[in-house]
Formats: sequence, C-alpha cells, structure tokens
Amino acid sequence: MDSSAVSPIEALNAAIKSENPFGKTGIVKEQDVWGKGFPDVSALNKYASDAVFQAIEQVRTSQSSQEKVISLALTAQQGVGKTHVLSRLRHRLESEGGGLFVYASADKYTDLNQIKYQFQQTLADSLRHTGSQGVMQWQEVAAAMANEGFKAINPGAPNLSPQELVSRFDKVYASWVSKSKNLMNTLSQKVSQTKPHADPYTVRAILWTLSETQAPFAIRWLSGEELDTSKAEELGLPANAGKTNQDREAEALNKVQQILNLVSAYNPVIICFDEIDVKNNTTDEGLPTEMVLADLVKRLYDTLHQSDGSQGIIIVTVMLPVTWTQKIKVMSGGTPDRISTYTKGKPVELNFLDSNSILELVTLWLKEFFYERKNLTPPTPIYPFEESQLREYGKVKPTVREALAWCAENFKVYMPPLPENPVERFELAITRELEADLGDYLEDNALIASALEFGFKTLKGQTLEGVTIEDVITEVKPKAQNKGWINFKVSGTDNGRVVKIGVAVIQSNQVGLVAGLRRLNDCEMFDLTRGCLVRSKSKVEKIKKNSEAGKLLDQLISEKGGEHVDLREEDIWPLIAVHSVYQKRGDYDLTEEQVFDLIAEKQLTFDSLLLREILSAPSGTMPAVDEQDERQLLDDFLNPSSMDTTDDLADLTDLFS
Repeated sequence: MDSSAVSPIEALNAAIKSENPFGKTGIVKEQDVWGKGFPDVSALNKYASDAVFQAIEQVRTSQSSQEKVISLALTAQQGVGKTHVLSRLRHRLESEGGGLFVYASADKYTDLNQIKYQFQQTLADSLRHTGSQGVMQWQEVAAAMANEGFKAINPGAPNLSPQELVSRFDKVYASWVSKSKNLMNTLSQKVSQTKPHADPYTVRAILWTLSETQAPFAIRWLSGEELDTSKAEELGLPANAGKTNQDREAEALNKVQQILNLVSAYNPVIICFDEIDVKNNTTDEGLPTEMVLADLVKRLYDTLHQSDGSQGIIIVTVMLPVTWTQKIKVMSGGTPDRISTYTKGKPVELNFLDSNSILELVTLWLKEFFYERKNLTPPTPIYPFEESQLREYGKVKPTVREALAWCAENFKVYMPPLPENPVERFELAITRELEADLGDYLEDNALIASALEFGFKTLKGQTLEGVTIEDVITEVKPKAQNKGWINFKVSGTDNGRVVKIGVAVIQSNQVGLVAGLRRLNDCEMFDLTRGCLVRSKSKVEKIKKNSEAGKLLDQLISEKGGEHVDLREEDIWPLIAVHSVYQKRGDYDLTEEQVFDLIAEKQLTFDSLLLREILSAPSGTMPAVDEQDERQLLDDFLNPSSMDTTDDLADLTDLFS
C-alpha cells in the first residue's frame, strides 16, 4: 500500500473510537439476502454454494424431464453461515443471471395449518424482487412469455427487453382500449397457444406484471389474495372471493405447481427454505415447523412435473445438524431422500471459519462497513488488528457470529483519557457523533426509525404539541401482520383524548411504500388513532396520484386523519447522534441516567422539529405531486408507429416494434 495515501493515524483512531462496525450481530436476515447485506466471504463454504450452482447447471442442461427437479440439504450450527450461503446464491444470480430466486424463511410461517398457502405468498413475494435484468423477476418471465407470443404471430419478430416492454405496456394497452380492443386477450391467447398445458389465468396474471399500474394487483392474485370484483373483471381474472382459509390451503399447492412449472420453462428456479428450525406453533396434528416444511419439500419434489425443455427447479433446505438427525432423517415415506437428492440423501455440512477465512471476513467487513464509508485509508486492510492476531484466533474454528463478537471486543486503539466531568464527556460524545460519517444513512429505514423511537422515549411524561407522551411501543401487534412496517407507536393523551400514532419510516421503493401505507391505513388492526409516514418530500413528490401508493397516501391523509412528515437531514441527524451516544455510553463512562438527564437538560430531543411534527395535528392536505414528472413519464414512452391497422394480431407486433 502507498504510504502517502494512508490517512493520518489520528483520524483513523478517532474513527475507530467513535464507531465499532463489528457491533452488528452478524446475523444474516431476510433483508440481507435481498439487499446488499452481509459481505460475501467467498472462501467460506465455497464448496456448498458451488454444489448448488452445479445442480442448477445440471437441471438446466439435462435432456430428461425426470432430472429436472433436484434438492439439497445444508446443515450447520448456529452462526456458521447457513443464510450467508443463501445470500451468496441470491446476489450471484442477481449479478450474473442464470436463475430465479425464491427465499422462504420459516419464521414467517406462523400458521402451520396453512403452510401451502403461505408458501404461495412467499413465491409471489420473492418473484416481486428485482432480478438480473433490472426489473422484477415476475417481469423477466412475463417478457419472455410476451416475446414467445410475438414470435407465434411473426417468427421474425425481434426480442424486446423487459425494460422496453414495461416502459411501453401501459401506453399500448390504453391505445387498444381507445379502439375498443383488448390487448391482453390477444396477447395471452397467443402465449397460451405456445404453452397449452399452462393455466390460462396464470399466464394472464403473469403478463399483467408488465403493467406498472396493474402489476401489484396481478401479484396479489398470484399470491392467492382476493381482488375487488371490479378489478378482477378489469384484469380478466377470477376474484378469488368468498374463500375460507381451508379453501385457500386446499388450492394453494396446485397453484404453486402451475406457477413453478410455467416460470421454470424460461429460467431455473432456486427455492431456498431457511430457518426451518424456528419454534413456531405446531399444526392441529401436533407436527413442528421442521417436519411440516420437510413434508412440503417432499410434496413439491414429487408433484413438480417438468417438461424436457424446462430449465429446472432446485430446492435448497438449510437446518441445524440435530434437526437433520433427530427430526428429518427419521421421517417416513422417503422424505430424507427427497430433501437431498443431489447428494443421495445426505446433507452438505458447512464448516467453521479458519485462519484464512477470518482474514477475509475482517478485511471485507472493515472495507464495506467502515473505511470506505468514512473515506479513510488504513495502513493495512485489517487495521487495527494484526494478521498474526487474527490467524491465531482462527485456529479455534469460530462461527462467523463468534468471530464478529470477538472482533467487536478487540476493535480498539489507545486514545487520550476522557474528561473527568460527565457533562464534558457527554459533549465530547455528541461532537464526535455529529462529525461521524454514516454514508447514505438517509436510505437506512432501521437507523432512522431507531433514532426517532429513542427520541420519543427520552420525552416520556412530557407534553409537546399538546400531546403528553405516555409510552413508546416498539413491537407493533399483531406482529405477523405488521411484518415490521410500522416501526413503533407513540401513545399518550391530548386534552384527555387518547392518542396512538403509528410511525413508519419508508425511504424504500414503491413496493415497500405500498406495503407500509396499507398498514398505516389499517388503524383498527394495529390499534392506531392515526398513522404517520416519515419519508423525504422529494420522494413523495414523485408518487403518481393514480398509482396504488398515491391512492393509499391520499387515503391516509384525507380519510384516516394521518399525515406525511418530511424527512430532512438537518432534522434527523441530531437525533441519530443522540441515539448513538446512548448506545456508546459505556465508551464515555456515562450511565443511562446521566445520558437521559443531559439530553433533557440540553433539550436535545424536546426541541426536535421532526419529533414535534410527528406529534402535531395533521394538516389534512396531500403533499404536492410534481405534475411535470408525470408528463415527462408519458413523454418518455416510445410512441407506437402503427396505430391504425385493423388486424389485432398485426397490431400486437407493430405496437411493440
């Protein structure tokens, strides 16, 4: 490393003292699988992920329909890196292509009597995530289907990219409507001719995902949820109405088979069952989660009928070794053999860290979570650690989680002594946190929500904007329905009237915004008097009025008495700094009581405009929407060149050309 490029040692040491990147748990969660998440330690259990990719290639290239479905079981102790391997699979498929990824975390399956229906919802939700072509995985499949339909009309028709089809679909559809013609009828019929065994409604619903306005409804239908009668008629789909939970469960496996057999015609599908050891409720028959999911994997393996030309399906199930030996292996009916066919009924065992992989882990962790974000260049990639120190620790074969905990404990350098006065120590801590560099923190929903939640906790018993704060509820129930979208609730009184404000920080994309707004609008289920969306004004202004998110936001403000609060850097940054000081109070020899007292004395949260705006009475008006953005969006569509032809089949290819 060029010594002239190394950052001053004082700056490095100050940064190390102000933040410990190893304070993260190292637990890879679902958001890490789908998002950037955990850095990939490529040397760790490479043989396991290689086995999955080899299996993908095998099902893709096999000429026999009997070899088009393969299963693998991965076993490892807690913290070794089971979900890490799944995250590696997802991110490599996203960057390189080669498969559709489905992630099924068992901790979401709270009603084991409806396991098939819940998996249908998992399948629909997973394919909603972005794939390797920059659009939803559903849209990748829909584009391949549409191109197949075009070629059924004209073998010389060019292949259009998913982006091209998505950008043109709604305008072309509107053009057909203006001529009293139904684009979807024609397109779905042509696709169904190429897939005669596919369910025509499933074909139609997947094609609808090309529509930016109708995709959320189509995906809802594909997940088995009910549609309004008018919306179902508009899409030409059954409404799924009037069905009991038993009805949905009875139909779910067949629908899952229809979807998987159809989408796997275009790309291999990798289904990953994770956390099957979770202690959810048992079924009415007393079966635990791991056995219920093992039975589901067996049923999928036995019933997914692939054609010779299919791209194949891989089912990966991860579990603890004891789950395999004491629960799965003893199941009857050939279940163990069907859960790991690729390795002939034996699981692939994951390994602990060693002296080499721990070096890679620490190097990657410091690079991604610390030095790059702070624009610092250390003298060595693992500073302040020594290579010999890490290699020696690696000899004990720790789990990833144990290694990160050890690194957190030993991530330190010598610093000057702290001031004797606790007030000076507190002020020093605040100054350091305000000067810290957290990178693109305005996109970190969890960080912002934690800062707001803590801010309100420091104000318990105080009155702001007419609201006397009594409690801050961090676990919004019902938990299974909320799924973490409403971050917390502030409860109190306003002139004797009960106030319960649900706060949701949503800086994410349209899909996340819709999910959060649905819950903020459901005041009865989540016991709210009103909901509050915290989101940057610039992001809100880009919401189209007629989109589902736009309608839900209008409902929140106009009908439910809720509000949108602008998330501004100058308002949230001091709250993040205060919360960080509380978390690191031990580093500054401060007690919890001292931190709370000094926050109150200096009114650091009492004067917060952001906290006051959340508590204040809603204005009842929608944020302004940038109409110019909407017009520009339409102007960006490619105008069809052949709009007057009377032959529907000719129109279908001309309009997309």
